[in-house]
Amino acid sequence: MTDQLSRRDFLGVAAGTAAAALTTATPVRTQGRPNVLFILADDLGYGDLSCYGRPDYKTPVLDRLAEQGMRFTSAYAAAPVCTPTRCAFITGQYPQRFEVGLQEPLTAESPPVGLPAGQATIATRMRAAGYETALIGKWHLGWRPEYRPNRHGFDEFYGSLSGAADYFTHIAPDSGEATLPDLWDNDRRVTTDGYLTDVFSDRAVEYVSRARSKPFYLSLHYTAPHAPWEGPGDGATDHTDHGPGPMYNGGSLGTYAKMMRSLDAGIGRVLAALKRARLERNTLVIFTSDNGGERYSYNWPFSFQKLYLNEGGIRVPAIVRWPGVVAPNGVTDQAAITMDWTATILAAAGAKPDPGFPLDGESLLPTLRGERAVHERAFFWRTRTGEAARIGNWKYVKDGDAGHLYDLGVDLGEKNELKTARPDELARVKGRYDAWAAEMLPRRIY
Repeated sequence: MTDQLSRRDFLGVAAGTAAAALTTATPVRTQGRPNVLFILADDLGYGDLSCYGRPDYKTPVLDRLAEQGMRFTSAYAAAPVCTPTRCAFITGQYPQRFEVGLQEPLTAESPPVGLPAGQATIATRMRAAGYETALIGKWHLGWRPEYRPNRHGFDEFYGSLSGAADYFTHIAPDSGEATLPDLWDNDRRVTTDGYLTDVFSDRAVEYVSRARSKPFYLSLHYTAPHAPWEGPGDGATDHTDHGPGPMYNGGSLGTYAKMMRSLDAGIGRVLAALKRARLERNTLVIFTSDNGGERYSYNWPFSFQKLYLNEGGIRVPAIVRWPGVVAPNGVTDQAAITMDWTATILAAAGAKPDPGFPLDGESLLPTLRGERAVHERAFFWRTRTGEAARIGNWKYVKDGDAGHLYDLGVDLGEKNELKTARPDELARVKGRYDAWAAEMLPRRIY
C-alpha cells in the first residue's frame, strides 16, 4: 500500500511542482464499452484519505485504488455544499442553471423544487446508450415522486432522498419526517437493520454481482462521512440528540476515523465483487467527494471548510481507475470539476450528450490516457453570499462585500492577498466571473 505522504511530498504534489507527474506508461485499451462505477463520498475533505495526507488513520482500499490508476490533486466540487454539487453531476451543468441547484442545501423548509421533467441527465443518456442504470445511496435532489431518481433515468434506486440520515435509525430530520426512516427502494419506503454505510455497500455488492447482458452504470453515493458522526459500533448511543441543523452535535476524531475505515472497507467489498464477477478490467471506477470536509476533516494545506468558497470548501480528492486505459501510479495536477466526471463517463461509454442541454464540463479521457498535458481551465462558483472563480492559477473569492485575489501556483492556503498588487488580474478574473454569472439564474432571495 502507499505509505503516508510526508508534508513536503504532499505540498509538492498538491502544488503541481512535480510537473503533473503524468505516467509515461502506454496503456492498452480494453475491448467493448466499460461498466461504470461512480463513487461519491459526502463531506470528505481533501486530505481525509491517507494517500492525500491524512496522518491519524489509513484508507488502504482507496490508497490501492490510487496506485492502480490516477490521482487528481486539483479536483473541485461544483459547490461547497451537497445539493448543488449533486445537481451538477446528474445534469453535467452548472447548478446555478436550476432552481434546485440554488438550494444550499435542499431541506424540508426549502421551496418544493427538484430536477425539472424532461431534463437530460447522466442516467437518461447512459440508458439511451444501452446501459442498465442504478443509484444506490443519497439523492438529495427532491422528495416529490416526480423529482426522484426513477423519473430521471435510473432503472433502480435504493437509498435516501434527504441530506443527512442517522446511520442506525435511518431517520433524516431535514426531510420533515421525524419518525419515519428515509430509506427507499425505488418509490417504496422500506426499513432494514444495519449501519447505513454497510447497507449501501451490501446493496452495491449485490448489484455488481448480478448476471447481465448489458453494461451497467452504478452511482454509489454514500452518506459517509457526513454528520451525524456515528461509527459502526455506536448503535447503542442516543440517536435523537443530534442538535439543530444538519445533525451537528457530537463526534470526535476517533469516531471520524471509524467512519472512514468503514467507508474504505465497504468500497473494498464492492471492488472485490467486481473482481469476482470478472468485471474489474472493464469497469471505469471514479471516486470523489461532493464538497470539502467539515469539523473533523484534514483540509491542510487549504483554508476553511465546507460551505466556504476557499479551497478547503471546494477542493476534493479524486481517483480514477480503468485498467488498460488509465496507467497505474498516475498523479496529475490537471484542474477538474464535478461536471467533468459527467462528460468523462458519457465519453467513455459512447453515450451522446443531449444537444438541448449542453454540458458545462469536459471529458478528461485525454488526461486519463496520458494524451494531453496539464492545461488551463476556468471554473466558477456562486453561493447565496459569495462568489469565486479559478482561471489558471488565479483565484478570485468574494465573501460578502470583500473581494480577494490569490495565486494558487504559490499560495495554496490563500494567505497572500494580491488584489492591490495585481489589479489587472483581479479585473480580468472578476470580468470572466461576471460574464458567467449573467448566464445563470439570479441568486435565491431569502
